[in-house]
Amino acid sequence: MHHSRLAGFIIDCKTPDLEKAAEFWSAALGMELKPKEQESSPLYRQLMTGPDGLHIEVQQVSHESRVHLDIESDDIEAEVKRLEKLGAKRVQSIHTWCVMEAPTGQRFCVVRPQRTGIAAKENQRE
Repeated sequence: MHHSRLAGFIIDCKTPDLEKAAEFWSAALGMELKPKEQESSPLYRQLMTGPDGLHIEVQQVSHESRVHLDIESDDIEAEVKRLEKLGAKRVQSIHTWCVMEAPTGQRFCVVRPQRTGIAAKENQRE
């Protein structure tokens, strides 16, 4: 038995200037950016949504710009297998997460927990 839920949204930006893109989304959404020196990678800028808010990041990418969602799980492989049974396809495993494709073509990722409280009963999966 594992737990999963919507973690948040990643704003994929095909741009040479991630900082400018992050500043735009910060202003557009009315959310402050996490201090740059606290970021774990130069390819991401996180928006501050509070401890219970969805995880929202601006990501520098080489593919066309789009928005994708992340599903967080305390057992990534179990969640990937559950989603495959529902018709999703595994596209690629990267570091600690898995890129998936829905039967309708949208890409999304299955990631480690981003927020606390994932073990809530309503999120249990078999």
